[in-house]
Amino acid sequence: MSDSSGTVGQTGRGGHDPAAPVVDPAPGAVTEHAPYGAQGEPFDRRSPFFFGFVAGLGALTAIWLFQALLGVGSVLLLVVVAFFLAAGLNPSVEFLERRGLRRSLSVSVVIAVALGAVGLFLVAIVPVITDQVSSISDNAPRWLDQLERNDRIQELNREYEVIDRLKHFVSDGDFLSTLFGGALGVGLKILSAFFSLFVIVVLTLYFLASLRTTTHAFYNLAPASRRDRVTLLGDKVIANIGGYVSGAFVVALCAGLSSLIFLSLTEIGQYAVALAFVVALLDVIPMVGATIGAVIVSAIGFATDIKTGIACVIFYVVYQQVENYVIYPRVMSKSVDLPGAVIVIAALIGGSLLGVVGALLAIPAASALLLIIREVVVKRQDTR
Repeated sequence: MSDSSGTVGQTGRGGHDPAAPVVDPAPGAVTEHAPYGAQGEPFDRRSPFFFGFVAGLGALTAIWLFQALLGVGSVLLLVVVAFFLAAGLNPSVEFLERRGLRRSLSVSVVIAVALGAVGLFLVAIVPVITDQVSSISDNAPRWLDQLERNDRIQELNREYEVIDRLKHFVSDGDFLSTLFGGALGVGLKILSAFFSLFVIVVLTLYFLASLRTTTHAFYNLAPASRRDRVTLLGDKVIANIGGYVSGAFVVALCAGLSSLIFLSLTEIGQYAVALAFVVALLDVIPMVGATIGAVIVSAIGFATDIKTGIACVIFYVVYQQVENYVIYPRVMSKSVDLPGAVIVIAALIGGSLLGVVGALLAIPAASALLLIIREVVVKRQDTR
């Protein structure tokens, strides 16, 4: 009696006998734990329909992401330029830190000095450049007249009216408005340039202040076993970028100052400041910038006086040899170690993708890529 009651108590309290076999409900049957029916078989992932649907969804997502990237391409370009400028100013900040200043104070000092230098440059040089550019525009028709005396130039002008069109374009007072699409276009271009400059300055300030925090946040994404190596490589890449950016400005400054001293002693000395500024600005562009600047200055020299033109050609041929084999290697020896062919290819690819900015950023990017290939890919292949 007690056994039977114990058995009944066990089954009654538990709701079912644990030793009893479990029977799956029939398909479609309503059970206590599945009021809407039992789940069916999972979808066959090898089905052509499933594969096509997932592949199509992935393709649409990739297209949408690509279009979104194109839409914010200008913003990303400003971010990249600001990061490169921050990397270029970072050696100065670290120099002040080694002298005992805090990071925040060092960043403030460097930014203040940089903005002050740019402001003084604009106040002191821009009016002179503006006057000299206006003078160049006024004298350009006379230089074109002198070029037109050449028999070959006269023949080309009769066939294509090149000189006549250049005279009309330069002598027209509204050629800047025509170039940028009218007065409204000029205003919008100036407003856009100031806005971009403001964004770059603000982003550069933020990147410079939080460069270590930002980079180490990305380093922490690497596995713990490789984090130290990733940190060392990343810091080396940033140091190379900073060295290249600061070195490029040093090389351009040397080109501008040497041009200013030389041109002030020639017949076109009244345009020395404007032309030296053009040479320095173009010299920042790798490979072709210095040549373009030399051609512009030499052309103006030939238009003014044949002896001045010959002197300009001789000076820039000699100076480019000095820059290529003395100044550039000494300035860039610690930041960019690239073969000449790689520099040319990188500059061409960067210029075709992003114009002048792409050509400027291509060389440090190629240096970083080559460092990663040499330290990661090649060494991994050597261990196999």
